[in-house]
Amino acid sequence: MDYLVIVGKLAIGITFLLLIIRLLGRKELAEMTPFDIVYLLIFGGILEESVYDDKVSIWKLVFTLVLFGLIVFIIEKIAEKSDKARVALMGTPDYIIKDGKLNTKKMDRNMLEMEQLRIMLRQQGIFSLREVKDLIIEPGGSVSINTFAKYKPATVGDLKIEKPEEDPSVLLIDGGFVKEDMLKLVGKTKQWLRDQLSEMGYRDTDKILYCEWSETEGFYIRSFDDTIDAGGRE
Repeated sequence: MDYLVIVGKLAIGITFLLLIIRLLGRKELAEMTPFDIVYLLIFGGILEESVYDDKVSIWKLVFTLVLFGLIVFIIEKIAEKSDKARVALMGTPDYIIKDGKLNTKKMDRNMLEMEQLRIMLRQQGIFSLREVKDLIIEPGGSVSINTFAKYKPATVGDLKIEKPEEDPSVLLIDGGFVKEDMLKLVGKTKQWLRDQLSEMGYRDTDKILYCEWSETEGFYIRSFDDTIDAGGRE
């Protein structure tokens, strides 16, 4: 097999790999969803089988990679615009601990044993479950932890100041799209969200770039007009 053909296939493969990674977004390994990893594994298999196979020409490789990239793009767009598709493809965060109470069903679902949970906590500098108010396993496998207020740095317990517990915020609108699964998680409805936004002067969710909400802090909203690109605040 001509060595120049091998070089050409590798160059094309590396170029398309960079394009696929850009398509998936700039993510650390822990932030990648299971589907992101599947994409990269399939891509590696395609390239491996093609580089040294004389029957696979450069043009066949290009066609295959273009088709693969197009499929990835379509799947990502479907997941972006459909809550059901996004949940099915990307998964959802799982509350392993909520308000200090363990959810054993979610632990079993994530094949998580108690000692593994304790290891996760120790890696975050937490050495007792009594400190943890909320623990969430993200779709990519990373862990988010919210400790009780009295265990936070410069704790209110040390200062003897009464402070209400803080609830974690949830993302309710992302890029103009209402995240119905997050509404369901906090026990709210789309009508409740519309009513709340309307009271604050937001009548069209399509114009909202980012909307988060928590029980204790309420809403934090940014519209598409309030961005650096649109001339908003830096």
